[in-house]
Formats: sequence, C-alpha cells, structure tokens
Amino acid sequence: MEEDYCATELIYGDGKFNADGLQRFVKEVKLAECGVSYGVVAIVGPQSSGKSALQNHLFTTKFKEMNANSGRSQTTKGIWIAKCVGIEPCTIAMDLEGTDGRDRGQDDTFKKQSTLFALAVSDIVLINIKGYSNYAPIINGPESQLTRQEMFKRSLDGQDKPFLETFFQVVMRFGIPRKTTLLFVIHDSSKTPFQHWHPGSRKFILNIWNGVPKLHAYKSTRFSDFFSEEVVVLSSYEEKEKFKEEVTELRQRLSHSISPGGFAGDRRGLVPASGFSFSAQQIWKVIKENKDLDLPAHKVMVATVRCEEIANQIFNQLIYDEGWLALKEAVQTGPVQGFGKRLSSILGTYLSKYDIEAIYFDGGARNAKRQLLESKALDFVYPAYTNMLGHVRSKALEDFKVRLDQSLNKGRGFATYVRICTHSSTLEFDKGCADAAVIQANWDASRVREKLQRDIDAHASSVCSAKLSELNVNYEVKQLSASLTGPVKTLLETGGKDSWASIRKLLNRETEVAISEFSTVVADFELDEATIAEMLQHLRDFSRNVVEKKAREEATKIMIHMKDRFSTVFNYDSDSMLRVWTGKEDIRSITKDARSASMKLLSVMAAIRLDEKPDHIEKVLFSSLMDGAVTVSSSQDREIEASVDPLASSNWEEVSSKDTLITPVQCKSLWEEFKTETEFSVTEAILAQEAYKQSNNWLPPPWATMAIVIHGFNQFMHLSK
Repeated sequence: MEEDYCATELIYGDGKFNADGLQRFVKEVKLAECGVSYGVVAIVGPQSSGKSALQNHLFTTKFKEMNANSGRSQTTKGIWIAKCVGIEPCTIAMDLEGTDGRDRGQDDTFKKQSTLFALAVSDIVLINIKGYSNYAPIINGPESQLTRQEMFKRSLDGQDKPFLETFFQVVMRFGIPRKTTLLFVIHDSSKTPFQHWHPGSRKFILNIWNGVPKLHAYKSTRFSDFFSEEVVVLSSYEEKEKFKEEVTELRQRLSHSISPGGFAGDRRGLVPASGFSFSAQQIWKVIKENKDLDLPAHKVMVATVRCEEIANQIFNQLIYDEGWLALKEAVQTGPVQGFGKRLSSILGTYLSKYDIEAIYFDGGARNAKRQLLESKALDFVYPAYTNMLGHVRSKALEDFKVRLDQSLNKGRGFATYVRICTHSSTLEFDKGCADAAVIQANWDASRVREKLQRDIDAHASSVCSAKLSELNVNYEVKQLSASLTGPVKTLLETGGKDSWASIRKLLNRETEVAISEFSTVVADFELDEATIAEMLQHLRDFSRNVVEKKAREEATKIMIHMKDRFSTVFNYDSDSMLRVWTGKEDIRSITKDARSASMKLLSVMAAIRLDEKPDHIEKVLFSSLMDGAVTVSSSQDREIEASVDPLASSNWEEVSSKDTLITPVQCKSLWEEFKTETEFSVTEAILAQEAYKQSNNWLPPPWATMAIVIHGFNQFMHLSK
C-alpha cells in the first residue's frame, strides 16, 4: 500500500512551535525507531517559487501548493513537515515559508529564524531558484556576450541573491558546525545545457560567500568547510514529461543520501531520531530567544535530556520486571541458589536496552547517564543482595554450630575443632558470596564476613565458657567436694592430735591430682597462661574452701560431737564393749578420760589450721578447763581472775579471726554447758555402782559361806550312807 502521511505544521506562522503535533508525527512515522538512519531535507527559496510543488513531486508529499488561477500569493506560512514517500532510509521533508517575505513586509526576522532552523536540523537544504529564458540566445549563440557567471548572477539578482546573502550571514553569525549539503535547484525553460549553468553558478555562489562579513574566528573559513554544494537544473513544470523524468532521476539521487557517497554522506552534529523532537524544539527555542546557537553544546544537551529519559524509562521497567519481583520475594524468605547470576542477568538486560536506545547520542552524555542508571539500579536491588548475604551468613553460622557440636562429641580438642569448623564455615560463606555476587557491582562483603566471624567467635566463646564451666563443676563438685568433704568430716570428728596435719595432707594430695588432670584437659582450649593460672588458682581456692566450709559446719555441731565423744569414751571400754558399773570401775578416771577426749575434739575444731602455723589452743584449754582453777569468791578476786583468764577473749593469740571457728570465750561457755549436760551420765554411773553394791549386801560373809558349804557337804554324805 502506498504510504500517505499528511503534512504537519511544525512551526506556526506566528513562530509558535507545535510540540504536540511533532510528537504525533514522530509516533505515526515511527521515527524514534530509526536510530541515526534518517535524513532531513529542507527547501528554501522565494515566495511562490514552487517549493511545495517541487517537494510534492520529489517526495510524494502533500504540501499545499499555490493556485495560479487565484493569483500569486503566499501559500506556505511557517514551517511544515512530512515524511518522504519512496525515499530510503526514512527522510523528513521540511517546507519553509518564502524567504523574500513579501507578505511580511520589511520584517525579515522570521526569514532569518526559519533559515537558521533549516540549517541546524537539515542534512540537505534545497535552494529553489527560478531560471530565466531571456539569456538563453546570448549563451547559446556562437559568440556569447555574457559570461555564464553573469548569466547566473542576473538570474539571481532579482530575488535570490539577497536570500543567499542572508543565508550565508546566518551561517557566519552562528557558526553552525554541521556540514550541510546545499542543493541549488534551477528551474529553467530556456533549454540551456547544464554544463553552461554549473561553472557560473559555483563561481557566483563563492563570490557571495566571500563578500559576506565574517567574525574574526571565521576569517579564513572556506565555503567547503560548512557546505557541500550541488547544482541541479530542472525543466519547467510546463514540460511535464521531461520534468517528471528529471525529478525521478533526482529522487533516485536523494535516496540513501545519508550513506557514504550520497548527497549528505559527510554528516556532523547528528542527533539520533529518538531525540529529534526534543532537539528541534530546543533549537527553535534558542533561535527565538536570539541566543547563540552552539550546536555541539546543544547536541550534548539533547543527549543528556534524552538519555536521562531513556534511563528513567528503563529503570521503571526494571522496578516492575516479573523476574526481579519473583527474585526479590524469594530472597526475603530464604537463600536463593544462583542469586547473583539471576540478578546480573536482569540488570544486564535493562542496561543493554539502554545501550541500544541511547547508542547514537553523544558518548559523554550517554555514558554519564548510563553510569547513573547503573548506580541507581544497583542501589535499588542492593537490599535484596544484603538479604541474600544475611541468609548466607546465617547458614554458615548454623553450620558452624552443628559442626562444632558434632566434633566436640568425638572427644577432646576444643580449639582445634573450632579452627577446623571456622575454616569450613568461612569457605562456605565465601562460596555463598560468590554465588550472590552481581557482575555489574563491586559490592564488598567483608563487613558481613566480619560479622560472621564475630558471631562465630561469640558462639565459640559461649561454648568454651560452658565447657569450662562444666569442667569446673566436674572437678569442683564431683571430684574435689566428693574427695574432701567426707574425709575431712571424719578427721575432724576423730579429734586426734594429727587431725589437721592429715587434713592438710589430704587437701594437698586431692588438689594436686585435680589440678594435674584439669591442666591436661584445659590445654585443649589453648587459653593464655594468665587465664589458665587463674583457673588453677580457683581450683586451689575451691578445695581449701571445701575444707574450711566443712570445718565451719562441723564447728557449729561441736556440742553434739563433744557429747558423742564423751559418751563413747565414758560408756565403752577399750574393746568397745559397753561398760557395766559394778563398782570396780574408776568413774573419776573414766570421766576425766572422756572429758579429755571431748576437750581434744574442742581444741581441734576451735580453729582452721591449713597454714601449718603452731598454736597453743589445746594447751590453753586443758590448763584452763581441765586442770581446774583456784576458786575465788570475792568480786575483786573474780576481776583479777578475769584479767588473767586466757579464755576471757574473743581471739586466739596465734590464730587469725578468719580462721577462728570457736573463740576462747565460746570454748569456756561450751565447756561449762558440756559439763552440765554430761554430769547426768556421771551421776547415773555412780548410782549404778551403788545399786549394784546394795543388791549384793544380803549374802553371808565369805567364811560363813564356806562353812555352810562344808557343813552341807557333810550332811549330804551322811544321808547318802
């Protein structure tokens, strides 16, 4: 089907830019999809010179043409655009209002503005010139009276020379850096051969160029620095067949004009098709505001704006990408296998989209916006990455806990197992980090790795503390307490002369055994020497405390122990047989022995003697309580007694207060109580002896008994006869 795109007014006659219309036009012709493979052809020339008609014939456009029957008047107002039909690649035709401005009067502002706009956005500018047949006989005659240059000059002097002068002045004013192809199209009805037109036209154009005042920066600028110049002569519209043939030939030349070797093969300052709409609008804005038209800066500005728009569109697409949303949801609940590869692929897809859409824009602006897009995208997905690292860290930590627990069940070697398990878990974490790594990012997982190490150290420390605590319990409660408590109690209850020496020996032996075994076990933890020394000292202190605690406990029951000791010695003989009080026993002596045994027990339990320091507790007790003191009755004598009584004190001379279990004054009080409570046993024994004696008083004396026995024997013998 033949393409048929109606013309769109780009710039109204009042100079207003039709942005909405251009957007619709760009969308309809799918210009944004063309990249840099598109061209713009503008046509300028005097009013009513047939510009619109020429473009309609060349490009199959439908610009409004002048109706000659209605008189010669302005047809095109402002600037119109249409897509060229039958021209490849996509080419936009631009039809400008007449440059002689007859309908605008003396105001040539819009003429200059529209000319400058055409130069700024077009690859090819067609300059429409109507030739004159008046000079044909002169040129074609055998002897030419006018040079070809003069002929072209005269053809232009009427209407087109002022236009060209203005055209070149605009170029010099703004120094447009892009190289534009000027295609002079001469409409000739004189049948003058092309070779007669071209040399004269080129020389005439150069003369106009050289005559235009130039800024200092462009003094030495050549015409070819700004323009490529072509001259085409077409027959008049009246010669329809020939005109159509020539137009067809020109259309073929304009096809692929932007390719190397084409009309506009030397392109500069190109704006990609997707930025054409914004670029054209901004160029017109600059021109209207009478600012200097800096096309390189404009190119960068267009690239910056368009690349930012593209980047924003790409980023919005990424936000709602189904693959990303699924990955984001999955990583919130747990680790995702291949996380980094999947996320890298998603990011790569959208960054590639950006590269494709922005490829033709200025490299500096394009790369800058790509970096921003990449940075923004990475910031957006970073929380998901941190979630993934969190899962990797948690898994590595849990695996460390399980491995360590399983290893410790195998036996000793705590520090070694910690190192092995730490190494394994760290390797697993590093592997997980590698799996989570995103190609586009250079994220550092060291802080998470440090967090993992801190967590591992904390757990190892916790387990170490628990194990050491368990060891302490085993050696303190199960070993030292068990090995010391019973024997110490027995030795204290014995109340022998060497009780404390035996206790000290027992304490040292059991403590050293425990320390030796504990040192061997604790070596597996590889603790520092100071810590180990502290723990061993703790064991020593604990074992001593066990003895001291037991001694204090037994000291609180001293009265019971003393009475038990008294009862044992008093009521049982040396063969542990229960005494029978027959009167033969020396109760006084037995009582003294029993009390002496109880006194020894009191002296043993009066103080803790683990430091092997000599004391006189037993001697003082015996001399003060057992040997008896002189009884004094007067109050004065009692005061003297108190002042010299060694038991009238709360401290033993050789014993510190912390090692004192029963103070001297307490011993005296206890002894008095003890004697009172044991007096009954002594009295009972004495009464038993007396009762025993009385029960045996009814028997005759021994001699009488013997006499009776003898007499009875004699009587028995007598009767038996």
